[in-house]
Amino acid sequence: MYAIIETGGKQIKVEEGQEIYIEKVDAAEGDAVNFDKVLMVGGDDVKVGAPYVEGATVSAKVEKQGRAKKIIVYKMKPKKNYRRKQGHRQPYTKVVIEKINA
Repeated sequence: MYAIIETGGKQIKVEEGQEIYIEKVDAAEGDAVNFDKVLMVGGDDVKVGAPYVEGATVSAKVEKQGRAKKIIVYKMKPKKNYRRKQGHRQPYTKVVIEKINA
Protein backbone atom coordinates (compact mmCIF):
# COMPACT_ATOMS: atom_id res chain seq x y z
CA MET A 1 0.00 0.00 0.00
CA TYR A 2 1.24 3.47 -0.83
CA ALA A 3 -0.02 7.02 -0.50
CA ILE A 4 0.73 10.39 -2.05
CA ILE A 5 0.90 13.12 0.58
CA GLU A 6 1.36 16.87 0.39
CA THR A 7 3.82 18.52 2.77
CA GLY A 8 5.96 21.60 2.48
CA GLY A 9 4.36 22.50 -0.85
CA LYS A 10 5.53 19.22 -2.41
CA GLN A 11 3.82 15.95 -3.24
CA ILE A 12 5.60 12.78 -2.10
CA LYS A 13 4.82 9.11 -2.71
CA VAL A 14 5.31 7.16 0.53
CA GLU A 15 5.11 3.54 1.69
CA GLU A 16 5.18 2.04 5.18
CA GLY A 17 8.70 1.76 6.60
CA GLN A 18 10.14 4.27 4.13
CA GLU A 19 12.54 7.02 5.25
CA ILE A 20 11.97 10.38 3.55
CA TYR A 21 13.45 13.85 3.77
CA ILE A 22 10.85 16.64 3.83
CA GLU A 23 10.79 20.38 4.42
CA LYS A 24 11.33 21.26 8.07
CA VAL A 25 8.47 20.29 10.41
CA ASP A 26 8.26 21.88 13.85
CA ALA A 27 8.64 18.71 15.94
CA ALA A 28 11.38 17.26 18.15
CA GLU A 29 13.28 14.07 17.37
CA GLY A 30 11.23 11.03 18.36
CA ASP A 31 7.88 12.85 18.06
CA ALA A 32 5.02 11.48 15.98
CA VAL A 33 3.58 13.56 13.15
CA ASN A 34 0.40 13.01 11.16
CA PHE A 35 -0.10 14.06 7.57
CA ASP A 36 -3.78 14.62 6.79
CA LYS A 37 -3.32 16.05 3.29
CA VAL A 38 -3.47 12.69 1.50
CA LEU A 39 -4.04 13.11 -2.23
CA MET A 40 -4.24 9.42 -3.16
CA VAL A 41 -4.13 5.99 -1.55
CA GLY A 42 -3.06 3.14 -3.79
CA GLY A 43 -2.88 -0.61 -3.47
CA ASP A 44 -5.67 -3.16 -3.99
CA ASP A 45 -8.38 -0.50 -4.12
CA VAL A 46 -7.35 2.96 -5.27
CA LYS A 47 -8.84 6.06 -3.64
CA VAL A 48 -8.27 9.42 -5.29
CA GLY A 49 -9.14 12.61 -3.46
CA ALA A 50 -10.73 15.79 -4.73
CA PRO A 51 -8.40 17.35 -3.62
CA TYR A 52 -7.83 15.18 -0.51
CA VAL A 53 -9.01 11.68 0.44
CA GLU A 54 -11.68 11.95 3.14
CA GLY A 55 -10.55 10.51 6.50
CA ALA A 56 -7.15 9.27 5.29
CA THR A 57 -4.00 10.04 7.29
CA VAL A 58 -0.36 9.00 7.26
CA SER A 59 1.47 8.53 10.57
CA ALA A 60 5.22 9.08 10.78
CA LYS A 61 7.98 9.44 13.38
CA VAL A 62 10.59 12.21 13.29
CA GLU A 63 14.02 10.62 13.20
CA LYS A 64 16.29 13.62 12.65
CA GLN A 65 16.32 17.38 12.15
CA GLY A 66 19.15 18.70 10.02
CA ARG A 67 20.43 21.03 7.35
CA ALA A 68 21.43 20.11 3.81
CA LYS A 69 24.81 20.75 2.23
CA LYS A 70 25.68 24.35 1.50
CA ILE A 71 24.95 25.72 -1.94
CA ILE A 72 26.51 28.87 -3.32
CA VAL A 73 24.30 31.58 -4.79
CA TYR A 74 26.45 33.82 -7.00
CA LYS A 75 25.11 36.88 -8.79
CA MET A 76 27.15 38.84 -11.30
CA LYS A 77 26.53 41.52 -13.88
CA PRO A 78 29.33 41.72 -16.41
CA LYS A 79 31.20 44.97 -16.91
CA LYS A 80 29.37 46.66 -14.00
CA ASN A 81 31.58 45.52 -11.08
CA TYR A 82 28.57 43.84 -9.41
CA ARG A 83 29.26 40.56 -7.64
CA ARG A 84 27.39 38.98 -4.72
CA LYS A 85 28.26 35.63 -3.18
CA GLN A 86 25.87 34.08 -0.69
CA GLY A 87 25.61 30.64 0.87
CA HIS A 88 22.44 28.75 1.80
CA ARG A 89 21.69 25.59 3.79
CA GLN A 90 18.13 24.33 3.56
CA PRO A 91 16.71 22.82 6.79
CA TYR A 92 15.07 19.40 6.52
CA THR A 93 13.33 16.78 8.64
CA LYS A 94 13.96 13.06 8.22
CA VAL A 95 10.83 11.01 8.99
CA VAL A 96 10.02 7.29 8.92
CA ILE A 97 6.55 6.38 7.67
CA GLU A 98 4.88 4.08 10.18
CA LYS A 99 1.26 3.62 9.08
CA ILE A 100 -1.04 4.57 6.23
CA ASN A 101 -4.60 4.88 7.56
CA ALA A 102 -7.05 4.76 4.65
